[in-house]
Amino acid sequence: MKKTPKRSGPVRLAIIGTGGMANNHARKFKEVPGCTLVAAVDVSRERAEAFAKEHGIPEVYSSVDELLAAGSVEAVSIVTPDAFHAALAIQCLKAGLHVLCEKPLAVNYPDAQRMVKAAQKAGVINMVNLSYRDMPSLQAVAKLVHTGKLGEIRHLEASYLQAWLASKIWGDWRTTPAWLWRLSSAHGSKGVLGDVGVHILDFATFPAGPLKSVYCALKTFDKAPGNRIGEYTLDANDSAVMTVEFANGALGTIHTSRWVGGHANRLYLKIAGTLGTVVIDTDWGHDTYRACLGRNLDKAVWKEVKVKSTPNNYARFIKSIRTGKQDQPDFARGAEVQKVLDACYVSDGKHAPVRFPARAAK
Repeated sequence: MKKTPKRSGPVRLAIIGTGGMANNHARKFKEVPGCTLVAAVDVSRERAEAFAKEHGIPEVYSSVDELLAAGSVEAVSIVTPDAFHAALAIQCLKAGLHVLCEKPLAVNYPDAQRMVKAAQKAGVINMVNLSYRDMPSLQAVAKLVHTGKLGEIRHLEASYLQAWLASKIWGDWRTTPAWLWRLSSAHGSKGVLGDVGVHILDFATFPAGPLKSVYCALKTFDKAPGNRIGEYTLDANDSAVMTVEFANGALGTIHTSRWVGGHANRLYLKIAGTLGTVVIDTDWGHDTYRACLGRNLDKAVWKEVKVKSTPNNYARFIKSIRTGKQDQPDFARGAEVQKVLDACYVSDGKHAPVRFPARAAK
């Protein structure tokens, strides 16, 4: 990979795709010192113009071709539907632009690998927006594990639970296209596994390390007469349960579901090692974890720990560009998670575990 040079002056950035999630990108990037939002890009120029007006963005384009021809930016944030991530990212990388891409990185591992290779060849900063990396508690727990404070890892439990199929916590999904498309494979959905499974897999394996094998079961529940509402066939998976073995020998369970009433959007992680156990629960907040370590281990006593805030992905992306030092999570990490997602679909289809090749020693 080419060395990315340092730069001075503000990073001029374009947002590609101006749907709902793009508003969050615009707000977050405007908070980052040294970043200037220059352009908005969308196949719907009307939507792009409205987005640009709302966020004070001066330039509007209807295609990435137009954006590249203008030559006014050196970085982009891709917030389009998943199926367009690979083609757009590779186009921007070939043009020498730094790229932040929404999760999942691609719709399959081969596409994700093409993105990794394009980024390596271009020698630019590349990151995937696995947004729960922004949690101070996750960063602190990962540091504990990586520095050996938990000893040898033996057990892991992780879950991502949502309630929007079981309740009306975010509105009535039965009458809302913004939710219905997430239940229909014909509309591009990979189900709960593809939508939020990507998050919980990263949430678990970022601190605990890579997987050796995964055994996954997917389930789609009946939700309407004939499992159809209007143009939407409701065939995408609603729940996913994974039994996993880590490369370090630990065993674990990872699951996600949209049918868990009482949890609007809850991530949970427990990691147990020979020297202690830590737990994260987003219902406690994003800056808190609980630990049973040291002398407390023999007495099963838990201590609540509050941690300081850490930079979010948007800030770390801009810092990486300005310093020339690649930060995480990069495209290679996004591809690693995508490989596990692909294996989950294979495992469910075969009703058998899928093993991952051992990594060569570096």
